[in-house]
Amino acid sequence: MEKRFENQVAIVTGGADGIGKSVVERLAREGAKVTIFDMNEALGEQVCAEFGEQGLMVSSQVVNVADEASVKAGIAAVTGGGEGRLDVMVHCAGIVGPTSTKISEVDVAAFDKVCAINLTGSFLITKYAIAAMEPRDYGRILLFASIAGKEGNAGMVSYSASKAGVIGLTKAVGKEYAETGITVNAIAPAVIRTPMVDGIDPEQVKYMTDKIPMKRCGTLDEVAALTCWIVSEEAGFNTAFTFDLTGGRAVY
Repeated sequence: MEKRFENQVAIVTGGADGIGKSVVERLAREGAKVTIFDMNEALGEQVCAEFGEQGLMVSSQVVNVADEASVKAGIAAVTGGGEGRLDVMVHCAGIVGPTSTKISEVDVAAFDKVCAINLTGSFLITKYAIAAMEPRDYGRILLFASIAGKEGNAGMVSYSASKAGVIGLTKAVGKEYAETGITVNAIAPAVIRTPMVDGIDPEQVKYMTDKIPMKRCGTLDEVAALTCWIVSEEAGFNTAFTFDLTGGRAVY
C-alpha cells in the first residue's frame, strides 16, 4: 500500500467502530499517526491495542463532538503532543436518531440531539481543525453527510435535516478557505453496512437500499478508499464538494 500519509498527523472521529475504524486503519497503513476521537473509551482502547499489535500508530481520546470545550481540548492535545501539527481531520461520528417515524411523531429533544451531534459536531470539528491547520497553511477536512441530506429519507427527518446542514457547511467553509492550502469536503454515502445500520428498522434499510441502482450496500473498504484519496495531497483541487458514494442513486 502507498505511504501517502507518511509523517502526517490525522484525527478520525467515531473511529472506534464502523466507517471510522476502517478509515483509521487505511490512514495508519498508509503511514499516518492517527488519533481516534470517540465516546466509547473501552472500544477505543481495544481498537488501539488491535492496531498496535500490527505496528500501526493509533491512539484514542474520549471526545464529545457536540461539546465545544471537549473538541477544543481534544485537538489541542493532538497538536501539542510533539508533532505540533494536524494534517487530516475525518469526521465520521454521528447518530441516526428516529427511523420509520413521521415528523408528527418525532420528539423535539430527539431532533435536537441528532442535530447537536451530526451538525453542531461537524461545525465544531471543522472550526477547531482549521484553527490547528492555519499556521502551516495545509490541511484536509472531510465531513460525512448522507444521500439523505441531498434527497431526504422519509421516516428519517432528523437525520435528513442534519445531513443537509452538513452539506451546506461544507460548501460555505470550503469556499471561505479556497485560497489556502486547506480543503473542506464531504462524502454523501447511501447505505453502508455498519453496526449503526444494523440497528435501524429493517424496513427502513430496505427502503433505502431499494433506491440504489446497484441494489446493494456499500462496503467499508469502498468508503475508506474514497476517503483517503480526498484527504490526500493528490486531491488539492477539490474543495467545498460533496462526493457521491451511492451506487448510482445520486447523479449530480
